[in-house]
Amino acid sequence: MSLSVLQRVVALAAVALVATVGVLALTSDGGGGGAAVTGARAVPAPGGWETALAGSRGAPRDAERTTCRLILTGRALGVTHPLLPCGALIYIEYGGIEVLTEVIDTKLKEPGRQFELTEVLAQRLGLDGTQEIRWRFAARG
Repeated sequence: MSLSVLQRVVALAAVALVATVGVLALTSDGGGGGAAVTGARAVPAPGGWETALAGSRGAPRDAERTTCRLILTGRALGVTHPLLPCGALIYIEYGGIEVLTEVIDTKLKEPGRQFELTEVLAQRLGLDGTQEIRWRFAARG
C-alpha cells in the first residue's frame, strides 16, 4: 500500500471517528437515563396547573429499557405517561416542591395512575404511594 493511500485511509478513519463521536454527543441523554432538564420555563396555560394521580415506578431493573428507547439507571429523573410524547418537558409539583423533568416512558406499570415517577424523582418530591400531584407543560428556551 502506498503512502498516499495509507494517508487517505487514516484520514477517512479519523473523519468517521469524529462523526461518530458527534452523533453520540448530540443524541446522548448524559448517561442518567432521563434527567432533570435545564433551560426550560413553565408555559402560561389557561387554568394553570393540572392535577393527576402519580406514584413511583419503583427501582429500575438491570438495563431496563423504556418505550422511549432509554436505558434507566438508579439516578434517572423522569416520568411515565401513556399519552404524552417521549421527551416532553413538564413541571411536577408535590408537597410544595417543584421539579422540571421529562417523559421517559409511555407504558405504565400500575393501573389507577396517570403518571409514574422514577424512584429518585418520587423520593426528591417526598411522594409515597399513589398521591395527587400537580403538573404543567414546560417550554424549551
